[in-house]
Amino acid sequence: MFRLLHIELHKLKYNRASKVLITIYFALLFSIALLATIKFDIGPIKFHLADQGIFNFPYIWHFNTYIAAFFKFFLLLIIVSMVSNEYSNRTLKQNLIDGLSKKEFILSKFYTVVLFALISTLFVFAISLVLGLIYSDFNEISIIFSDLEFLLAYFVKLVGFFSFGLFLGMLIKKSAFAVAAMFVWFIGESMSYNIIRFNVPNGEQIADSVYQFAPLMSMSKLIDQPFTRLNAVKTLATQVGEDVHFDTAVHWYEIAVVLGWTAIFIYGSYWLLRIRDL
Repeated sequence: MFRLLHIELHKLKYNRASKVLITIYFALLFSIALLATIKFDIGPIKFHLADQGIFNFPYIWHFNTYIAAFFKFFLLLIIVSMVSNEYSNRTLKQNLIDGLSKKEFILSKFYTVVLFALISTLFVFAISLVLGLIYSDFNEISIIFSDLEFLLAYFVKLVGFFSFGLFLGMLIKKSAFAVAAMFVWFIGESMSYNIIRFNVPNGEQIADSVYQFAPLMSMSKLIDQPFTRLNAVKTLATQVGEDVHFDTAVHWYEIAVVLGWTAIFIYGSYWLLRIRDL
């Protein structure tokens, strides 16, 4: 495993675009901490975002993983470019000539995917822990380390998403078209979901039942929006007579679905490589 990782990291080391994207990605993750500095002090209106409870333990694990997941597209670009560069620079064929098997080639990409996801998860964990220790109203150990399943969901979500990007990169070979295909797939899932939801009897129930198994929506469902958990939102909803009670917990079967798709994407990437004439 470490030999295969070393090969991929060596390639990234000399890729300027990848280094720029990695820097931007982690800078954006770090920008979550800047949310604590947002203040409005306009006459009688005083607003400090950190005072709204978003950095309270254990809520912070949910909030930060949800926000951080929006930045995953920067690493997606690196994943698909890793594959497209292998074709455009003809290093794929050279790697196989040098003794790397097709299985090892795919595993080297997958290990890189897992490494990116793991480092990102640890980075979010560190930022969240520091922010929570500074701003949280609850600092008991039992509270601090509850709801950590959101970090697991975040890790699985990234691995699944990047594996999808890896598969599309292997399928299409061009990074720009692979990323475009990801967006087209996302639009297709969203449109078909809403068509069923609004045009079929019991459409919402049917659409939710079916699309919980769709690739991107299953990944999205791993970490639902956290905003309805805020006391301010609950109070406002109660005042206007709305019910904002949603199931935002991380469920094992949702993780299982995404892991299933991850296995399909990785095997699909290997299958494409195996049947192609290089």
